[in-house]
Amino acid sequence: MVFEQNRPTAAAYLSAARTVLDRVAATQQLTVQTAAELITKSIRAGGVVQAFGTGHSEGFAMEIAGRAGGLVPTNKIALRDVVILGDSPREALFDPFLERDPAVAHQLYRLAAPRPEDVFVIASNSGVNGCVVEMAQLVTQHGHKLIAVTSAQHTAHTASRHPSGLRLHDFADVVLDNGAPHGDALLPLPSGGAVCAISSISAALLAQMVVAEVVRRLDEAGEQAPIYLSANITGGDDHNRILEARYAGRIRRLI
Repeated sequence: MVFEQNRPTAAAYLSAARTVLDRVAATQQLTVQTAAELITKSIRAGGVVQAFGTGHSEGFAMEIAGRAGGLVPTNKIALRDVVILGDSPREALFDPFLERDPAVAHQLYRLAAPRPEDVFVIASNSGVNGCVVEMAQLVTQHGHKLIAVTSAQHTAHTASRHPSGLRLHDFADVVLDNGAPHGDALLPLPSGGAVCAISSISAALLAQMVVAEVVRRLDEAGEQAPIYLSANITGGDDHNRILEARYAGRIRRLI
C-alpha cells in the first residue's frame, strides 16, 4: 500500500481496493454461477428476485432491484417499508437499532408478499443483526432459495445478535463473500483504527457479476432477458413499463 507520511491516501485506497476486488473476482466464480442459476430458475418460473439489505447493505439491494441494465423482475425490501407500506408510525424509523429487531423481519416479509417461486438475495456485511438473520430464517422456512452476501472474515469474528446465535450465512443456499476485512475499512491509521470501507464496492461487483451470468444463461437458451433500459434515454420509459406490467403488484419502485 502507498502511504504519504503514514497517512492514508487515495492511491493507497485504490491499491487496497484493487487487491480485494481481484480476490473476490478470483474466489467467487463458482458461487456467482450457483447464485445465477438459482435466479435464472426463479425468473423462468415467473418468480421475482427479492433483495434486502439494511444500513449500507441497502446499496447492494439497489444494485439488484430497479436499476438501468439490471433485471426487471426484482423487488427491493427496505426497513422503511414498515412505515411506507405498513402501519408503523414514522417515529419507528428514528430507532437506530431497528435493524437489530427480529420482529421487523416478519412485517417486511408480509409486506413483500413473496410467491413460492421468488428467490431472496440478502446482503449484510456482518451477517449478525437480528432483522437480517430473522429474515433469512423466515425465507428458508417458507421454502425460498436464499443467496447471502456477507463478509466471511467479519461475520466469523462477530457474535450474532439473533436469539438463535446463528448468522445470515447459516441459512443460505449459496454465500457470496464480499472480501471485506473485519471492520470493513481497508487503511489503518497511525493512531489506531482504519478508514475507507470496501464492502459496498465489492458487493456491487458481485451483484453485477451475478446479473451478467443470469442474462448469459437466458441468452444462450434463446430467451429474451427482461432488462431495464435507462429511464434517461429515448424510449426507456416505454420499454420499462411494458416489462414491469408482467409483474404488476409484485415489484415496487419506492425511494
